[in-house]
Amino acid sequence: MDMKVGIYGYGNLGRGIECAVKNSNDMELVAVFTRRDPSTVKIQTEGAKVYSAADVADFQGKIDVMIICGGSATDLPKQTPELAKMFNVIDSFDTHARIPEHFANVEKSAKESGHIALISAGWDPGMFSLNRLYANAILPNGNDYTFWGKGVSQGHSDAIRRVKGVKNGKQYTIPVESALTAVRNGENPELTTRQKHIRECFVVAEDGADLAAIEKEIKEMPNYFADYDTTVHFITEEELEKNHSGIPHGGFVFRTGSTGWNNEHKHVIEYSLKLDSNPEFTASVIVAYARAINRLHIEGALGCKTVFDIAPAYLSPLSGEELRAHML
Repeated sequence: MDMKVGIYGYGNLGRGIECAVKNSNDMELVAVFTRRDPSTVKIQTEGAKVYSAADVADFQGKIDVMIICGGSATDLPKQTPELAKMFNVIDSFDTHARIPEHFANVEKSAKESGHIALISAGWDPGMFSLNRLYANAILPNGNDYTFWGKGVSQGHSDAIRRVKGVKNGKQYTIPVESALTAVRNGENPELTTRQKHIRECFVVAEDGADLAAIEKEIKEMPNYFADYDTTVHFITEEELEKNHSGIPHGGFVFRTGSTGWNNEHKHVIEYSLKLDSNPEFTASVIVAYARAINRLHIEGALGCKTVFDIAPAYLSPLSGEELRAHML
């Protein structure tokens, strides 16, 4: 019997989830829930319907896993614990510093209600987290490096658009090539924030706006741009739409380390991603982990999990016999 999926929230990530479910032969999309007027939300899956988020409680017992597609800043801290009272749930919470707090809240709700939950699925946190863990376990004597990009940072792009005089804008995070090379060469450099990444901004200004003031405010913005070498390009709305309409991303995780009695042999572990669509790839990771927690719940597992807690075989639709024959 196909696993029955619900999507809570239908933005870029929700649309990516719908595509990933379509590409999974063991899953069926049952319903999409939205805070907007359901009549204004059009989905592509035949047989599935769009409902108001206010009606979600009516679907208890009808959905195996609810995939929550809200934002990490304000949505998921409330939505995931609440929905975990009614469903098995999964989210992509990515505020790294608040993961322990979020985990505790979701764990309480899921255990008390007899459900399973998984938080922070995606590529970072998520796939990058796993690779950091594997590499640290294999090379205990070493150094970790994470680089993001080249890709669109949706949070930084939003920060640009909030600057007075800015009509629209996109921001790209780009690794510094010399830093990447030094890490790949096993040089174990000590890198500052500015030495690891640069930020490139493409800005559409409002008519008559003070371009110098906009550039100054962006470059001096604390927590976003002040600690980086930042370039600001002013372009037209047409150029932005033509050349910067996608949401690509990616990055690299490195572990450099040594082995041997005197640590005489050097090693570099590198894991990299190059993504045409950040939300669609993130959605594909989430859907694989949704399969895993559904299987675990059938086995009787309860409470909150992270990617660290899930054995790889649970992610695949293939049987153990098929995995051992073809992938081991």
